[in-house]
Amino acid sequence: MEAIDDIDTDTSGPVRKCIASGTIKEKSGLVRFVVGPEESIFADILEKLPGKGIWVSCDQDALRTVAEKGLFARAARKAVKVPDTLLTDVEQMIANRVIGLLSLARKSGHSVAGYEKVKDWLSKDVAEVLVQSSDGSERGKSKLSTPRDGSFIGWLSSQELGAAFGRQTVIHCALASGGITKRVVQEAQRLKGLRVVQGQKSALKKEKTAI
Repeated sequence: MEAIDDIDTDTSGPVRKCIASGTIKEKSGLVRFVVGPEESIFADILEKLPGKGIWVSCDQDALRTVAEKGLFARAARKAVKVPDTLLTDVEQMIANRVIGLLSLARKSGHSVAGYEKVKDWLSKDVAEVLVQSSDGSERGKSKLSTPRDGSFIGWLSSQELGAAFGRQTVIHCALASGGITKRVVQEAQRLKGLRVVQGQKSALKKEKTAI
């Protein structure tokens, strides 16, 4: 199977072919990998590393499939080394990317944190995106609603959100339209595919208990 970096299609944005499924998707939903020194596979989150890109859907199952079935080697047309920590490494890199973008949004005035500030932005229709920590109180989080026609991000921990705002922990934050907001949402969506959020963890725990 050929690694593909550029494909011409009729879609609105750049697209690439996922080596796990063989389907063509928008680049924003994929992760680029390259073969680096010593024939090792590296995740190129910022898509700047030299070399032919190998693209995989930003999804736990897809990454496990390519690692377990040797699809990286097939795409690269040579033997490659795939780290055992591939999935956790990619998840952490993308999480750090989201945290960094949130920090930039805060510094540019496009984001606020804290229940009262977020509530104020929501009431004034300033907020386009509501972000709440995955480990925050469900009762407390339910008091705030996603903006109409807006987005919700709920799969980062309170410590991760805190890192973006220079605090120990953050439960609630909001993003205004424009600026860096679109990039935050795109990267957060990629992270979602790699992460089991709190609700899913509870469901999985119940399933195991039932078994």
